[in-house]
Amino acid sequence: MTQTMTKGLQFARRYPLVILIVLTGVLGGTLVLAGASVPARWVVTVACLGVAVRLTVGMIQELRSGTYGVDLLAIVAIGATAWVGQYWACLVICLMVAGGAALEDYAHGRAGRSLSALLDNAPHEVGRITADGQVERVPVDLVQIGDRIQVRPGEMVGVDGTLEVGNATLDESSLTGESMPVLRRPGEQLMAGSVNGPTAVAMRATALAADSQYQRILTLVRNAQSSRAPFVSLADRVAVPFTIVSLAIAGLAWALSGDPVRFAQVLVVATPCPLIIAAPVAFMAGTSRAAKLGIIVRDSGSLEQLARVRTAAFDKTGTLTSGTPAVTAVHPADGIAADRLIALAASVEQMSTHPIATSLTADALGRGLSLESATGAREVPAAGIAAVVSGHQVLVGTRSFAWAGRTAPEPTDRAAVTRVFVSCDGQPTGVIELADLVRPEARATLAELRQLNVGRTLMLTGDCRATADAVARQVCVDEVRAELTPADKVETVRSLDRRPVLMVGDGTNDAPVLAAADVGIAMGAKGSAAAVESADVVVMEDDLFRVARAVQIGRRTLAVAWQAIAIGIGLSVALMLVGATGVMPAVLGAGLQELVDLACILWALLSGRPGREERRHQTLSTRTPAPGNVGKTPARPMVGAADGSAYQGRSADRSVTM
Repeated sequence: MTQTMTKGLQFARRYPLVILIVLTGVLGGTLVLAGASVPARWVVTVACLGVAVRLTVGMIQELRSGTYGVDLLAIVAIGATAWVGQYWACLVICLMVAGGAALEDYAHGRAGRSLSALLDNAPHEVGRITADGQVERVPVDLVQIGDRIQVRPGEMVGVDGTLEVGNATLDESSLTGESMPVLRRPGEQLMAGSVNGPTAVAMRATALAADSQYQRILTLVRNAQSSRAPFVSLADRVAVPFTIVSLAIAGLAWALSGDPVRFAQVLVVATPCPLIIAAPVAFMAGTSRAAKLGIIVRDSGSLEQLARVRTAAFDKTGTLTSGTPAVTAVHPADGIAADRLIALAASVEQMSTHPIATSLTADALGRGLSLESATGAREVPAAGIAAVVSGHQVLVGTRSFAWAGRTAPEPTDRAAVTRVFVSCDGQPTGVIELADLVRPEARATLAELRQLNVGRTLMLTGDCRATADAVARQVCVDEVRAELTPADKVETVRSLDRRPVLMVGDGTNDAPVLAAADVGIAMGAKGSAAAVESADVVVMEDDLFRVARAVQIGRRTLAVAWQAIAIGIGLSVALMLVGATGVMPAVLGAGLQELVDLACILWALLSGRPGREERRHQTLSTRTPAPGNVGKTPARPMVGAADGSAYQGRSADRSVTM
């Protein structure tokens, strides 16, 4: 009861005009029941004219600022119904105008609740662990890089950092849209905005709160909430001729019938609400729907551009491919077990931070292998690494480094894989093949974009032609532009003629081309800060299929906005024509007009629900396998760096069967 009263008082303070009109109606109805019809008429008429004066003042202020006063129809309708004595219809119009603000706020709030949830849940303080092991609560803005942070059960992570002790089960749904909890182990990254599970954990901050991905996302959300799509501005401009048409129909009805009541009967059902409210509500609901799926749209204009995309361009590494080398095959020498070869190589590579070293180590741990201690590690740039393992000299790297003086068959496909050679005490031990796997969902993503009438797809990459062509064949991209510099990518996107152009990337070198595209999408789960800041859309989950999801949502949002406008304007014009005949009482028409407004807003909210295409393809979105599991039996074909860049030259040799 207390909560209901509190909400009632909050509503009264926020919308006092609604309360005043309702009380006026109650007072007028009481006077009519008491037989005092004339005083009731004067009470209602004076209150309604007061509303009209207030609306007139507001409209004049809007006109002075260069904005069309959308309340003109309401002002004329109030005056006309008061003039012809239809004071109850006049009161209904006043209630609609006053309640319209409340209805619009409700619609915007419901449409944007996923966006609001991100802002409302933002962490304001964290538990910082002091030098003596005590935990102090401090504002999140005071956290410095290197500070140790305690995250309590159920608490939101306040800053980006790495997990120090224990495993953590995290809910990242507010960031990525992924509903399943994610397990993080010591040394792995914790993202600000994720929610800790049932166990308290300790982490070390790796970024300031203002520099976290979550804060960047919140900035995008604030921009989205205050933005207006070009389509909405167009709808506002259409409200002007609609007003003129409405006044013309009303004037013609009066002129032909000679009855001024017809003028009022037409205007009470004339509503620009589908143009003024429904369009922005549809775009807000679409933006919120995207946010629920971990797709953050910078502004409504970007959502509209997504709806119109005709060309899609993709970066290769980290976008169409996983961006991380993974073990795809193991070829041990005679008498050596495959697991022994992996464990030997990983025992040496654990001393290195090279991407291939990280992948080898992760693969060994994923197989459940134990790594031995390595001593005397010596890394040779562009060659490999050597160390002593259990008294044996082990070399891991290029053929010339690890297999000096030995020969190996030439690879048959130079675009297949990167090979790592392993030797023990000068004897060849085996070859391990790694590749940058094509994302499992890449092909389905491009196929879905074609279903959405994106007629042209391109891959823009700095890699060599052979590697680029190998990827293109697997994902079925239409065109390949290889060996491009970042400047070349920008020029390529600007030269494309089928626009708007969508560009998808994730790295720092993708930032210029993302900014140059009509709509840029950054794969934010692993993407750089520069790419995220340059993009119009950020996909938080490491799932390329959500690019197609974003286009689906954009198309559905624009379609729903048009439908809401068509329904509203169509019904309004039909009711105006009925009102012109004089068969519909003004008070009934005023009530029907409110139902039309409500129907348009409810229809506009449909853009916040899954569309037919989204439901039909719900099972197509798949996630990239974890590094520890890929490579044993690849789910998709793999590609490697034909120029050896994946291993910084440490392994320029390619696939071979031992």
